[in-house]
Amino acid sequence: MEEKTLAQVQEMFENDRFATLNGARITEIGDHYARCEMELDDRHKNALGAVMGGASFTLADFTFAVASNWQKPGTVSLSTNITYLGGAKGSRLIAEAHMVKDGRTTCYYRVDVTDDLGTQVAAVTVTGYHK
Repeated sequence: MEEKTLAQVQEMFENDRFATLNGARITEIGDHYARCEMELDDRHKNALGAVMGGASFTLADFTFAVASNWQKPGTVSLSTNITYLGGAKGSRLIAEAHMVKDGRTTCYYRVDVTDDLGTQVAAVTVTGYHK
């Protein structure tokens, strides 16, 4: 199988419209790994002015999708658990997805969400299904 470049993977996921229209972008890829970022602005804030949990979840879900599909497409999420650890203080969210286990039909990933100041924002686990 031919190794894809970062630009090819970015193009592959540009039609993931919800995530990309909300600012998610792929910044790094590796073996069953992805790092994605989201610049924060007013559309990501809730009524209290804090970054909405949905922004963190969207970025984590997108990062899982990239990490689990860029090498071999066909993995979808079966179950996702997110624990919010703290509010984002910086101007950018960063998510890193790492594969923990890859089985015949399912996989398990850990996604860590931080901000650009190093604040831990969320811890996410995803069980995926290989279609």
